[in-house]
Amino acid sequence: MLRHRLDLAAAAVLVGAMALLPLVFPSNYLIGVLTVSAIYGIWAVSWDFMSGLTGRENFGHSLFIGVGAYTAGFLNTSFGANAWWSLPAGMLVSVLFALLIGLPTLRLKGPYFALAMLSGAVIMQRLMLIFWEYTGGEEGINGLEPLIRSQLGFYYFVLGTLVLMTVLLLALARSHWGLILRAIRGDEATCQAAGINVTFYKIASLVISAACAGAGGAMYAHYQLQVSPQLFAVVTSITIITMVYVGGMGTIYGPVGGAILLVLLTELLREFGEWRLMVYSCALILILFFLPHGLVAPVWKKLRSLLRRKGKEPLVPVASDAMEQRA
Repeated sequence: MLRHRLDLAAAAVLVGAMALLPLVFPSNYLIGVLTVSAIYGIWAVSWDFMSGLTGRENFGHSLFIGVGAYTAGFLNTSFGANAWWSLPAGMLVSVLFALLIGLPTLRLKGPYFALAMLSGAVIMQRLMLIFWEYTGGEEGINGLEPLIRSQLGFYYFVLGTLVLMTVLLLALARSHWGLILRAIRGDEATCQAAGINVTFYKIASLVISAACAGAGGAMYAHYQLQVSPQLFAVVTSITIITMVYVGGMGTIYGPVGGAILLVLLTELLREFGEWRLMVYSCALILILFFLPHGLVAPVWKKLRSLLRRKGKEPLVPVASDAMEQRA
């Protein structure tokens, strides 16, 4: 019971800090950085729900992000649809791509799923360049309408979406569903022998992951007011995976902290100029080498255990004092 209270308190503090920062330090630059960090948080938590829980690494998560973003771009610029239709449309098209790739590959063992996702992202990036007459080529699609005119209002919308997705995915991860996904990661053959439809759970988790990533891609498109093939790049997927590992894979809430931490770290290191990339890379190497289970989630677990011990410690001396007085 105390554990859940501590988790809720920590989440409330983090969300409250994220909400108050733009008010305490009113700056369009800061709001922009926080908005991007929240969007990356959505992408990271969506990756972790499928790959972190099942152990089936997705090296092409950028496919769902790019598909969601380009769906938003085409709907808004080519068909003149309202910007708010981009969110459900981006989620739907991303789900279709997830089914297209997941149905044949998640039934197989080995690295086929990871390679298929990686190939899908690379192929889509190339197609966006080949059919430049429709996609805009390297320049992409420009002239998208913002979802919310106010920059601060859009940030709060993205932050609220991140909180909602994290709560829902965390609830699923801690339910019977999440238990099965972790069991699949531990021993897939045993799960099949127990009569569990392993393929269904893997595909369903991929669909949920793709839907969340597609929504994040559509938000990013309407935030940048343009879409480019760079969203499909492999580096986008690697960045998200790195955020998940830094946050703590398989924890759901850890990748959110990892995404926010690394985005803020990237901006803070701008003062180093051309040395920024080297300092950033060295920091990541140190984190991943000395903390193989991540930084955010393991640190919070240790801190939570210390707080729980402190909350229980006063009971021992009080009881001993009472016994001494009786003696």
